[in-house]
Amino acid sequence: MQKITTILIDMYGVILEESKGKFIPYTFNHFDKAEHERLKRQFKEEQLFTRAGLGEFTSDEFLSMLGYENPQYHMKDYIENSLTLDVDFIPFAEKYCQHYEFVLLSNDVSQWSSYITEFHQLDKYFLHKIVSGDVGCRKPEKKIFELALEKIGKCPEECLFIDNSVKNLEIAEELGILPILFNRDGEEYEGRIVNSFGELDKMLEEENENTNIIH
Repeated sequence: MQKITTILIDMYGVILEESKGKFIPYTFNHFDKAEHERLKRQFKEEQLFTRAGLGEFTSDEFLSMLGYENPQYHMKDYIENSLTLDVDFIPFAEKYCQHYEFVLLSNDVSQWSSYITEFHQLDKYFLHKIVSGDVGCRKPEKKIFELALEKIGKCPEECLFIDNSVKNLEIAEELGILPILFNRDGEEYEGRIVNSFGELDKMLEEENENTNIIH
């Protein structure tokens, strides 16, 4: 078996504590109740959020469609004040980024992902960033994993994938990527599970001691 050289890692629910973000409640709290039916249609029927996350709209366009008068301000306000960086990620990344290639694999609006990694000073840890808003497809579509493997020039067997969604992990495993559930949401999963970066650190150390698969 090939050694793991690359860690593919999710943003929401792994690096950030919020597994689904808080943008929809943030929006409903911002607008008067008279606007809520319109917002429900835009989120559910028109799928504006999903489409922005596929790159159909820029962040400014998306937020303007929802009725925000200052899109840049609200993008920054939401990211800075409604999303929480896991305090253990940076120590984990500092320890392992010299031994593995870190690749961000995230469903997100392109500009949001860029702002998150800049705001939290995370860019230095990632050799590549594969974001749905940049590539026009999203997890759990198989295509985004194939694009990621092509971009990083790795075989699936060289990659470890850490995500909080079982559906995403199942697709990665079908391709031959080693999956690990970061279980913030109490999902049932028969594969490898960690509940924190401390547990992930311990798992990697144990694998390194017991096998030659992870180096």
